Amino acid sequence: MTITLWGRLSSCNVQKVVWALGELGLAYEHIPLGGTFGGLDEPAYRALNPNGKVPTLRDGDLVLWESHAIVRYLAAEYGAGGLWPVETRRRAVVDQWTDWTATTFQPAWIDLFWLLVRTPAERHDAAAINKALAATLGAYRLLEQRLETTPFLAGERLSYADIVSGVSMYRWTTIPVQRPDFPNLSAWHRRLLERPAFRDAVCVSYADLVGRLAF
Repeated sequence: MTITLWGRLSSCNVQKVVWALGELGLAYEHIPLGGTFGGLDEPAYRALNPNGKVPTLRDGDLVLWESHAIVRYLAAEYGAGGLWPVETRRRAVVDQWTDWTATTFQPAWIDLFWLLVRTPAERHDAAAINKALAATLGAYRLLEQRLETTPFLAGERLSYADIVSGVSMYRWTTIPVQRPDFPNLSAWHRRLLERPAFRDAVCVSYADLVGRLAF
């Protein structure tokens, strides 16, 4: 079966899927969509993804949208015993960190990225940026604490929890903020950088997003 992925490669949510595909060694067709590529409101795309966002993935007759759902599917279908832990208790820990990323971590760091990078400099709101930075640092402190006792979020091996959380690291380490010393987080980041799939998917320029609130 042919896997097809729709989305722009500078999207952090698309990067999660690209990273998972790379880790699993899966070939796929990529169709650039969204941002400067447009196409989100095209009827053919909306028929696949009525939410009108990216990413969307098709694997045979299965069509999925929402990045975490896609990454979970790929891990379960193609990465059992690896990205997808077979043991229920370990997988529960993976899901815990995956859901925390969706509800707490990503909203914080994405808000900071929008306020600091996507918003034109002349429209920066210092109070809002500081509030978003505080929320982001709170989440990173929680990761720092977790990574003190384990090399990856759910144990000794990379899982899909690391993928959905780890896509933040390129932007976090390149945006103009004062970053505290988080040695465990830094060590985790170095482990991720050792993985070609992470480097290829996540270490992607976001120059097209700077100072751009909308396309």
